[in-house]
Amino acid sequence: MDRTDDAFRTLKGTAQARMKVQGSAFLGMAAPVQTEPGAEEFIRRVRDEFFDATHHCYAYRLGSRGDRYRLHDDGEPGGTAGRPILTAIDRAGLTDLVLVVTRWFGGTKLGVGGLARAYARTAEGVLAAGEVVTWYALARLRVSFTHDHTSPVMHIIARFGARVAESDYDTQAHLTLEIRRSRADELTAALADATRGAAGIVRLQPATGAAEASPL
Repeated sequence: MDRTDDAFRTLKGTAQARMKVQGSAFLGMAAPVQTEPGAEEFIRRVRDEFFDATHHCYAYRLGSRGDRYRLHDDGEPGGTAGRPILTAIDRAGLTDLVLVVTRWFGGTKLGVGGLARAYARTAEGVLAAGEVVTWYALARLRVSFTHDHTSPVMHIIARFGARVAESDYDTQAHLTLEIRRSRADELTAALADATRGAAGIVRLQPATGAAEASPL
């Protein structure tokens, strides 16, 4: 895995796993998400689809640094469901991920230890079934330059592996670029050098709810 501070791992797509413990059935489902509303929407869909279940316990961790998280036991004894699910996510080294474990009670109480093990094993099974991908936190730059600088600017963009997200043209060219956050300052300096300081370069703040990461 890339060890720079803008690289992190998540699941490429949804994953699920099932298991039974003393009559209780457990279904774990996980999905990559980038926002809290996205995580809550996934949880809502699971609850709606499996409305007959006894519990829908979950955890999610968000952000390229994994600094936002939430967990919920949904009526199970405190610490027996949400915490084991979050621990499984953390042990796998993942973020931008929501994982829900749904339980149908089978008539036999599992006890605090048994519940925690069942939720942990289900969560671990889901993550083992999923495909892991490395994503990168992004910076967005707005670059404006005269048309005679198009060739050197495009050469720099290609060399750095930046992506042109938006473009418009008038007497100048205006490009919105996406680049790995750890390379944004280096790209800015290279563009300024290639245009002899003539390019206007502004670092943009991500729009609310916009994707801030990509498998560049």
